[in-house]
Amino acid sequence: MSIIDTESARAWRIQLAHLRQELLSPVNALLGYAEILHEEASRNGRSDILPDMNRILSAARDLAGKVDQLVDGDRAKSPPGSAAATQEQDLRHELRTPLNAIKGYGEMLREDAASFPGDSLRGDCDRLLAAATDLLLRLDRIVRFSVDVEETSLAPDQAGAVMVSDLMRSLGPVRPYAVTETGSILVVDDIEANRDLLSRRLTRDGHRVCSVAGGQQALQALANDEFDLVLLDVMMPDINGLDVLVRMKADERLRRIPVIMITALAETESAVRCIEAGAEDYLPKPFDPILLRARINACLHKKRWLDREQKYLRRIEEETAKFERLLLTILPRQVIGRLNHGEVMIADRFEGVSVLFADLVSFTEHSARVTPAATVEYLNRLFSEFDALARELGVEKIKTIGDAYMAAAGLPDPNPDAIAAIAKMALGMIDRLDRVNRHFGWSLQIRIGIHSGPVVAGIIGAHRFLYDVWGDTVNVASRLEAYSLPNRIHVSQDIARHLVGLFALEPRGSIDVKGKGKLETFFLSRF
Repeated sequence: MSIIDTESARAWRIQLAHLRQELLSPVNALLGYAEILHEEASRNGRSDILPDMNRILSAARDLAGKVDQLVDGDRAKSPPGSAAATQEQDLRHELRTPLNAIKGYGEMLREDAASFPGDSLRGDCDRLLAAATDLLLRLDRIVRFSVDVEETSLAPDQAGAVMVSDLMRSLGPVRPYAVTETGSILVVDDIEANRDLLSRRLTRDGHRVCSVAGGQQALQALANDEFDLVLLDVMMPDINGLDVLVRMKADERLRRIPVIMITALAETESAVRCIEAGAEDYLPKPFDPILLRARINACLHKKRWLDREQKYLRRIEEETAKFERLLLTILPRQVIGRLNHGEVMIADRFEGVSVLFADLVSFTEHSARVTPAATVEYLNRLFSEFDALARELGVEKIKTIGDAYMAAAGLPDPNPDAIAAIAKMALGMIDRLDRVNRHFGWSLQIRIGIHSGPVVAGIIGAHRFLYDVWGDTVNVASRLEAYSLPNRIHVSQDIARHLVGLFALEPRGSIDVKGKGKLETFFLSRF
C-alpha cells in the first residue's frame, strides 16, 4: 500500500471515529429513554404495551450497537474512495432502519398512553420521540463521507471534514515507531514461543533482555538483577501476574520499575485491577508491535526521568544533611529545629547556667615564633578535642575567639547537674591540652574561669548566625578566667558551694569584679 493510500485510510478511520462521536450522545439518549419506558411498563404491569416496548428497546440496542462498531469491521478497513455516495447511502439505511422502528412503535405507544391521563409513560414517550425525530433530521448532515477532507469551509455540514483535516495535519504521516530509549527489560510469560518472539524483537531494538517462564522466577530475577521495565503476563500457573505486580509495588527497591501487562485476558475488570495495582499499561494479545514499541519507549523515558529525580533527591538529602551538620557546629540542635519551624527571633532567659571561659597563656607570643600553618593546625586539633569533650559531657560550645574558648552547661536544655558537668569539662580541657602539647612538642598552658547564674541566650546576625549568651554571669566568668593562673580552674563561691565533697577546692581569696564588688573565689582540682 502506498503512503497516499495509507493516509487516505487514516483519514477514513478518523472520519468514522468523528461520526461515532457525533452519534453517540443522541443514540445513548434514545437507549436511556427506551430502558426507562420498559422498566416503567414492567413495574406498572402494563402487559398491553410491553410487546411494543420490547420492540423499541431491541431497536435502540441495535442502533447503539451499529454506532459503536463504526470504527471496527470491514467499513473501517475500506476507505470509500469514489464510492463515498454508496457508503453514505448504506450507512444511512443501516441507521434509519432501527431508528424508524423506534419512531413508529413510539408513536403507537404514545397513542395508547394517551388513554391513561396522568400516566408518567406519556412524558417519557414524548421525550423518546423527540430524540428520535431530532436524530433523523441530523442524520443527513452527520453522515457525509463525500466531503473532501482538505476543504476548509466552516459551514455546519463541513465542520467534521475540517476537524479531520486539522487532526491529520497535527498527527502527521504514519511511520514505523522509532526506538528512542533502550534499557534492561524482563519478559515474563509461561509460553515459550511468546517469550522467544518478544525477546528477539526487543533484542533487535537494542534492549538487554532477560526472559523467565513464571511469577516465581520473575521475583527471583528481580531480586538478583536491575531492570528498567517488566513485560508481565497475567495468566501464569505458579504466581499470576497481578500478584507479582502487587509484590513489586510493595517492595521499596522494585516499586519504581514500570510494568506493562501483556495478556490474552482482554476484559475491563482485569485491566482496571492491574492499573489500580500500579501497572503502567495493559495490552491485550495479540499486541500491535508498533504500539508496544511506543509504550516501551514512553515507559523507559519516564523511568529515566524518575531515576534522575531520585538521584537529585538523594543529592538534595546529602546536601541537606551536610548543611545540618555544618549548622550543628554553629548552633544547638534545638535552636536549628526552631529555625526550621519558622521562628525568626530566638531569645530565651535561663536560670542556673554554668559558664566557662578558657584562654591559652602567652599564645600570641608563641604563635609569632611558628608558621601560620602550624598555628592553625594546633588550634584546630586542640579545639576539636574540646568540642568532642563537650559533646561527651552534654556541654554546649558557645564560640571561640582567637585562642579563647567559651562553653556553657544548662542551656538550651536545663541540666540539674550543670555545675558538675562544667567542672568535669574544665578538668578534661587541661588533660586534652597536655595530650595535644605532647603531640606537637609544645608546652602551652591554659587559664580557666567558671561562674553560674542566670543568662540570656539567643541568635544574633543575619549573614552569619551566632548563638551567644549575655549577662552578669558571663561577665563574672570572664573576669575569673582573666584572674586565674596557668593550668588552674578559677571558680566562684557559688560554684564551689555546689562542688564540696566532689572535687578539691582551694581558697584563692577575693577579686574585685566591676559592678559586683569583692567576690570570694577558689581553685578547683581533683582529689
